[in-house]
Amino acid sequence: MEKSMTLNLRVNPTVKQQAEDVLKQLGIPMATAVDMFLRQVSLTGGIPFSISLPKVPPAINADAMTEKQLRTALSAGYEDMKAGRTEDAATAFAKSREARQ
Repeated sequence: MEKSMTLNLRVNPTVKQQAEDVLKQLGIPMATAVDMFLRQVSLTGGIPFSISLPKVPPAINADAMTEKQLRTALSAGYEDMKAGRTEDAATAFAKSREARQ
């Protein structure tokens, strides 16, 4: 089928670059990947993958902690901060992404 429609999107530049890097390794142009996604939406009648919130590890899930557990965790974090046992958010997120791969 001939392609005759242009689609303009605004996306996060970092997310776009990361996706392009993966697609390049797969040998799939971005336009083809978007076309594939839209075809799957049409075929399945919805988003073609599961969408859910990530599971929060119990050790950091404040909603699942008792007040005593939360106070203990916060106190430990405060002591780590005072002792200089911290890292910036960019480094922490980078390590988290690496651990998931």
